[in-house]
Amino acid sequence: MAKKWTDLKAAMSPETRARADHKTEVILGAMALRELVRDRGFTQERLAEELQLAQGNVSRMLRRTDMHVSTLREIVEAMGGSLEITARFPDAEYRIDQLAPAPAG
Repeated sequence: MAKKWTDLKAAMSPETRARADHKTEVILGAMALRELVRDRGFTQERLAEELQLAQGNVSRMLRRTDMHVSTLREIVEAMGGSLEITARFPDAEYRIDQLAPAPAG
């Protein structure tokens, strides 16, 4: 017989519950790049205009599962955002800024 999630959660230690809650937040907060583009109100055509690329190239970029950080940054910045890279460990978080674009000058 299946058990209810509320019963399972109630039986968990506070540490286990905290880990489960954190994993849930990570999963719910993650989204595919194409979903981010759609969520920000951009079409592939509009993003292509901002990036000065053909729409087909943008379509291929949004389907990729692996890309250069610089390409991801260009996409995010074309939509008006900024990209930050954070390394998360159980005991600390580190913002990696060596991947940030060089200051204009």
